[in-house]
Amino acid sequence: MSGLAVFSMKYPSLLQFEKSQAEAEISHNLKALYKVKRVPSDTYMRERLDEIKPSELRAPYKSIFADLQRGKVLEQFSHIDDHYLLSLDGTGYFSSHDIHCESCCEKHHRNGQTTYYHQMLGAALVHPDLKQVIPFAPEPILKQDGKKKNDCERNAAKRLLETIRREHPPLKLTIIEDGLASNAPHINLLRELKMQFILGAKSSDHKFLFEWVGQSTQTKEYQYADEKGITHRFRYLNHAPLNNANCDCEINFLEYWEVKPNGKQVHFSWVTDISLNENNIISVMKGGRARWKIENETFNTLKNQGYHFEHNFGHGKQHLSTVFAHLMLLAFLIDQVQELTCHLFQHGIVRAKGKKRFWEKLRGFFLNFLIHSWDELMQVMAYGKKPVSLFNDTS
Repeated sequence: MSGLAVFSMKYPSLLQFEKSQAEAEISHNLKALYKVKRVPSDTYMRERLDEIKPSELRAPYKSIFADLQRGKVLEQFSHIDDHYLLSLDGTGYFSSHDIHCESCCEKHHRNGQTTYYHQMLGAALVHPDLKQVIPFAPEPILKQDGKKKNDCERNAAKRLLETIRREHPPLKLTIIEDGLASNAPHINLLRELKMQFILGAKSSDHKFLFEWVGQSTQTKEYQYADEKGITHRFRYLNHAPLNNANCDCEINFLEYWEVKPNGKQVHFSWVTDISLNENNIISVMKGGRARWKIENETFNTLKNQGYHFEHNFGHGKQHLSTVFAHLMLLAFLIDQVQELTCHLFQHGIVRAKGKKRFWEKLRGFFLNFLIHSWDELMQVMAYGKKPVSLFNDTS
């Protein structure tokens, strides 16, 4: 819980957390808000967290997700046929030329230098019309026990998707990923797990498929212009072979062009198992484009909105850096839930004129005042009036 508090309060480093913990206000607030009975030192916290297996941190993600289900919050994320869009993407969270462990992946450079790094595969529920996302517990991309080769995103995706299906058996999911995922083994895995998919497909990687679509008499086109003068053009085909080596792996193909009045154009293409028609191709297109939200609304937020994701909080000897990544993402999940459901939190961000300023003010109250509850703190953030029970300790 002390580790979670570091990322919840957006401390830029563990050193700053250690320096502030001796103050009476901090000890009081950690106990009141995070139920921390005794605040650990920086060294002791690192030692204890280093021993924790990242898989043990999946429980709080599942618990929060269950609360969102019971509270009907997830209903607003429903997309096509009551399915939820689950976006997957990888990112790095540790890199060093010197510090490393047995689980580190390695990149060997021509100059003889070696870069040791840790990455993770993130997964988050997204929706084309929502800024907020609901992240799941990530899957570390690390060398597995007894392996000499680097782990990869494809192997991590298999582990993560199987775990998600095991933890959420009835959940209706549409997996959205980039072009690396549009291969027969991965598509077959998704079908085995009873997950729909919308996967990026580039012409350079799927020459056979694009030629098939261009030559097929069953290929259909649809086009319209919106009120802004933007032209939306679609080309689609159902029951196409993924490639000449996997003709038995049938998919549905969707291609989309967006042409602005000034002539600027963007182009996307996907393979999916959703049967395409004129009534749903716009929704499928929006679902495919929502994949970027795990990069823009998740990873970029962690890197640029006060979470200090790219700061090295520590590597440890076993699991420390991965546990820190889990705790930071857990703090982000809690914030996303607050932003979706708590009007005080929402009003506080508006009043602070941005999230970075909101975190600064939040940490300021946490450091300088005795706080008795989260509701009390959010009242202050939303309305700026300090209630009687929130007072400066002048003793």
